[in-house]
Amino acid sequence: MDSTAMWVFGYGSLIWNPEFPVAERQIARLEGWHRSFCMHSIHHRGTETDPGLVLALDAAEGACCEGVAFRVAPGAEDDTLAALRERELISSAYIETRQPVALRDGRQVEAVTFVIDTGHVQYARGLTLEDQARIIARAVGGRGPNWDYLYSTADHLAGLGIADADLGWLADRVRTLRANAQR
Repeated sequence: MDSTAMWVFGYGSLIWNPEFPVAERQIARLEGWHRSFCMHSIHHRGTETDPGLVLALDAAEGACCEGVAFRVAPGAEDDTLAALRERELISSAYIETRQPVALRDGRQVEAVTFVIDTGHVQYARGLTLEDQARIIARAVGGRGPNWDYLYSTADHLAGLGIADADLGWLADRVRTLRANAQR
């Protein structure tokens, strides 16, 4: 494992909007976790009175998540970690961890990785895909509409060649729900 560089594992909006200086990007795989719309968003993609949903990593035996590992530009590590904590820990629903990730080029690195706190009130356990779609189709928060977050993530994953059947289904369903609501 490369212990000299700071790596960050992105599986949602960090993929398309890291907001920190990046020296290198690699497709990466994290074992034991899966990407899921399992966190109620009361700041960025919803409000306290009308929460949206954002992606989080939920632990599951045998699961894996493909995403992007970012090597932080040398010298920017402290500022990057502070900015990530401000962005990701806004309501303490994520837990900051260090996880081993496998880069597509064969290297193994340890990456700062934010995972869901399953004991937090914002943990959205067991929502069906249809329930997720209905929430995402209507919610809006400080960083914009929930559906834009979904579409951007699904589009960027597809552009990287990362398959995520649930996100593809959700994007199609939310487009249908939004189109029907505008009629």
